[in-house]
Amino acid sequence: MLVMLMAPGVVLAKPAELPFKAGESFQAQQQKVRADLLGGEVYSEISAEDRQRVVAALDRMSGLIGEGSAESLSPEHKTQVVNDQELVNTVLTKAREDSRLICRREKSLGSQMASSQCFTVAQRDRMRQDSRSRLQSMQSGKDVKVGN
Repeated sequence: MLVMLMAPGVVLAKPAELPFKAGESFQAQQQKVRADLLGGEVYSEISAEDRQRVVAALDRMSGLIGEGSAESLSPEHKTQVVNDQELVNTVLTKAREDSRLICRREKSLGSQMASSQCFTVAQRDRMRQDSRSRLQSMQSGKDVKVGN
């Protein structure tokens, strides 16, 4: 018997679910992806360029598949659909990961009251990078102000 020991509070993440899955209705999956893109919550951190790439790929796939299924396509068209499906899955999986909201209870400096601080993964990465940049510029003397 295999027993996994975990520290308290550690949660194992389930594998990322792909936006497009084989064997499911293309039309239904496409509608869900387009709704999630418009909703702005699931893919809140997707760039405008990536959004355009995904919409263009969905349009190409829709043009080839129409109301049918990918199984009825010619090998050439099936390859185009699979390539577009891979592009959509890759871009949206990254955008969904960056858009995950993480909340932490933190105490403000000088206060015993804890408050929730909620940021997306991408926002936390940007804040971390901004902090590093400011520290490096201060250490190099670029932002040091002398006098009043």
